[in-house]
Amino acid sequence: MYPSVFSRTHICLIKIILAVLAAALPALASEPEPIESWRQVVEQTPYWESQGVYTNLTTIRGWVLSGQSFCEVPDRHILYDHRMRFLGYLSDLGTRDATQREINAQRKRLAREGKVAGWAPGREDRLGYPFVLSCHHPEAYLPKMVGRYAGDEPSAQLWGTWDGLRIGTEDRQVSLHTAIREVYEQRRAEGRIDLPEHVLAVLAGKAIIESGGVREARSAAGAVGILQLSPQVLADCRLEERFWLHRLAQIDCALKLLEQNHRNLQPAFEETFGALPTPQAERLYQMLLIQAYHTGIGRVRSLLIDESLNAPALYFAKHASRFTAGDIALGMIFHNLGREEIGFAALYYVADVSVAAAAACRRVTDLPGCNG
Repeated sequence: MYPSVFSRTHICLIKIILAVLAAALPALASEPEPIESWRQVVEQTPYWESQGVYTNLTTIRGWVLSGQSFCEVPDRHILYDHRMRFLGYLSDLGTRDATQREINAQRKRLAREGKVAGWAPGREDRLGYPFVLSCHHPEAYLPKMVGRYAGDEPSAQLWGTWDGLRIGTEDRQVSLHTAIREVYEQRRAEGRIDLPEHVLAVLAGKAIIESGGVREARSAAGAVGILQLSPQVLADCRLEERFWLHRLAQIDCALKLLEQNHRNLQPAFEETFGALPTPQAERLYQMLLIQAYHTGIGRVRSLLIDESLNAPALYFAKHASRFTAGDIALGMIFHNLGREEIGFAALYYVADVSVAAAAACRRVTDLPGCNG
C-alpha cells in the first residue's frame, strides 16, 4: 500500500506544481525586457508624434514652476513619455538609491501595462525611460518671480542711467517690465537694434526664469544678474566687472546679444520657415531666438541648415499646418536630443520660458508678442 499511496501523492504534487507554473508562465513571459537606451525612443519616434507636445510639456513644467496639481507636494517625481504625456508620479523615498529603484520599477510596470512601448532603467549617471521630472524646485516659484518682474516688490524696482539711457527716477522707480520695454524702444529708435517687437514677450519669460528679477542672482556656471549673462557675454559688451550687476547695463547687453543672434538666425529661418502664416512664424521665431540665447546661435542655426540635424525642421516646415509653433520648436530639439550636445535642458528651457512668458502676458497689459 505504501508505494501506491506515495505514487498517488507524488503525482498530485507534480500536478499542483505544474498548475502553478502554468499560471505563472504567462506573467513571466510578459515581463518586458529593458531597451538599451532612452535614445532608442528618440530615434524610433516619427516626426508626426510631435503633435501636442508643446501643450503637454508646458503643462507639466507649469506644475513644477508653480507647485500646482501633482507638484503640490514638492518631493514628488513625475513620469512622462516621448510625447510629453503625464504617466504618473511617485514620492521621494528618502534616499537617492531607493527612489531610483522605485522609479525603475514604475518604468517597468508602465511598459508591462502597455502604457509605453519600452522602458530603460536609469541610474545616477544615466537617464532612463519613461522620462522623469522632479517637483522639487523651491527657488523657482513662478507667481513670486512674475510679481518681481511686474514690480510688486520695491526691491525689484529700479531707476538710473546707462550709456545715454535714463529710466525712471529715484522718486518714481519702475518695474523690470517697464525698464526692458523702455530700453528696447530707445535703442530701436537710435537704430542700434532691429529686433522685432514681438520678441519682448519671450525676453520677459527669460528674465523671469533666469533670475526671477533678483539683481544679485548668480548661477553655478558663473552667469550673473537679472538676465544671467556669462562673463564672456559681459566682456563682449565691454562691461567692466563693477557694472556686471547694473540692471540697465544687463538689459542693454542682452538686447545687443539678441540683435546679433537675430541677424544670424533670420536668413536661415526665412529659408526654412518663410512660408508659415505670420502668427505661427512669429511665435516660432520668438522661441528659436531665445533658444539661441541659451543653447548658442550656432546650434540653433544647425537645426535649420545642417543636413545631419535639419530633417525635423524640413518635415515640420512641409507639414506646418498640423503643428503649433511650440510643437515645431520642441520637435526640432527632441528629435536631435543627444546630438551636438543638445540635451533635455534645451527642451525644458523652451517650455519654461514659454510658461513664464504666458504668465507675464496675463500679468501686464502692454507686453508685445502675447498673441502667439
